[in-house]
Amino acid sequence: TPLPLEHAAQLASPLHLGLLGLDGSGRIQSRMSAALACRIWRSPCRVSGLSLRLAQTRSWPQPRDFRHCRTMTVFAVSKELPEALQGLQPAPLWRFFGELSSIPRPSYKEQKVLDWLKLFAEERGLAWSQDAAGNLVMRRPGGGGGEAAPTVIIQGHIDMVTEKNADVQHDFEADGIRLVRRDGWVTADGTTLGADNGIGVCAALAVLDSPPSMPLPPLEALFTVDEEVGMTGALRLDPGLLTGRVMLNLDTEDWGDIFIGCAGGGDSALTLDLPLEPLAGAAGGWGARGFRLGGMLGGHSGLEIGEDRANALRLAARAAAAGLAAAPGVRLLALSGGDKRNAIPREAGFQLAAPDAGALEAATAAVRAAADAFRLEYGALEMGLALTEEEVGSEARRAGLTPAAADRLLLLLLTLPHGVIKHSHTVPGLVETSSNLASATIKRRTPESLTVELVTCTRSSLDRALEDVRQGIARLGRAAGATVHQDAAYPGWVPEPDAPVVHAAAAAIQGVTGKAPAVKAIHAGLECGIIGQKLPGVQSVSYGPTIRGAHSPDERVEVATVAPFYEATLALLRRLAQAA
Repeated sequence: TPLPLEHAAQLASPLHLGLLGLDGSGRIQSRMSAALACRIWRSPCRVSGLSLRLAQTRSWPQPRDFRHCRTMTVFAVSKELPEALQGLQPAPLWRFFGELSSIPRPSYKEQKVLDWLKLFAEERGLAWSQDAAGNLVMRRPGGGGGEAAPTVIIQGHIDMVTEKNADVQHDFEADGIRLVRRDGWVTADGTTLGADNGIGVCAALAVLDSPPSMPLPPLEALFTVDEEVGMTGALRLDPGLLTGRVMLNLDTEDWGDIFIGCAGGGDSALTLDLPLEPLAGAAGGWGARGFRLGGMLGGHSGLEIGEDRANALRLAARAAAAGLAAAPGVRLLALSGGDKRNAIPREAGFQLAAPDAGALEAATAAVRAAADAFRLEYGALEMGLALTEEEVGSEARRAGLTPAAADRLLLLLLTLPHGVIKHSHTVPGLVETSSNLASATIKRRTPESLTVELVTCTRSSLDRALEDVRQGIARLGRAAGATVHQDAAYPGWVPEPDAPVVHAAAAAIQGVTGKAPAVKAIHAGLECGIIGQKLPGVQSVSYGPTIRGAHSPDERVEVATVAPFYEATLALLRRLAQAA
């Protein structure tokens, strides 16, 4: 449906409109002014055989001939800096982050961001190319004496985890992020922020946008897609896009530290087809009640897995088991929770039915007692842990899982590994192997059956340990009658502490902070290991500003760390430019 331009001025001010013309190869062939765009958009949706589609991106100043274009993109975006970002430094980085935050960018659906990035390159005369997976590379020549230096890759991913609080209305495929500044942090209004990895992406854009006289080596800015869903963009990267053999990954979250290694990982999906049976007299005597456990911290399943945060899905299974055991005849109607493979579940819910009021009250009392026990178990860590109850409609309680089916589901939810499996014996404090019981999703429901998919995300610094855990998950799943699917695991990143780029990064950060950075490995997954396999001989280092609560609605970036992070990036690039 065409954008009603007569209402466009109400969406944002100032609002910029325009058209992007693409030939069959995807290269930009023409651009036209906002005025011409408005005239065409008010006409029928096919103009000279050209199809029009809506996208959100930037505008351009000069109209050009568009008769040879095959497809066109219509876009509208506000360039007004959000109030939460006003006055922050470095201004170019925050300006780009404001624009990026207005563009929806869930994994697998990053086309609008890619359009925005292509226009960024075109407006600045930067060459760009894209592979079949969607990964995009922009190229900027060296300058300020760094013209002959070796090419440096600056890398970040453009997708974001899409998590929100249950009471927040937000469509991640259509709505921009509502930014909030609070107590020295930038966060979002009840959703994930996308600072992971939006700040890194916008730092790269700010570097690309710097004056031609800036002392910089030749740059290849690599923007990968689909990192948050198994790093599939990096796994499908065409290495022919890149010539550099030094890479700065801007995707870690502890300012002042340098990371030179990470865990590998792989997911497991277990699908259960669970029979339902009618509840005799359900329309009459049977009662039902829904329960939801929420308010937990959740968070990144790599960075925060070692903090023993509560897993709402595991707690829901424990509470449901308590309710089923409380009285004869109690039945489980459904159970689901969690959302993203790489996020610790924050919320989960289930429904119980009972043949009479006494049995239902006994089951309810058992669930409430379980919730009280969870609060005692998690003490001061999970201050927001809460149990809520809700009515269940008569249609939903007509059929429940058979007792054997409920046992199969609870068997997996209660026994699949979750949390730290082993710490490293060689790197103090490093989680070596872990697994995240990430989600239980109802994929299909018929009057006769319920199909539930369970997803786990396993990580390890050691390939053999990773596969041993995944094999155990597969065996357990098959023993419970599940169909098991496991993609190939992505590799870890083997540390090279003596690589010249590590020493250069340490010196640059120390020059900004006044103290030597800690050089670490991280249990989270980074794309460095995958890209390193595709670019033999590449030296990589990773660093970033301080981000907390990644992969949850508590995600926030510490404002005071962003300027020194960017300053250190420029200082590091100046050092690398001197390599000429």
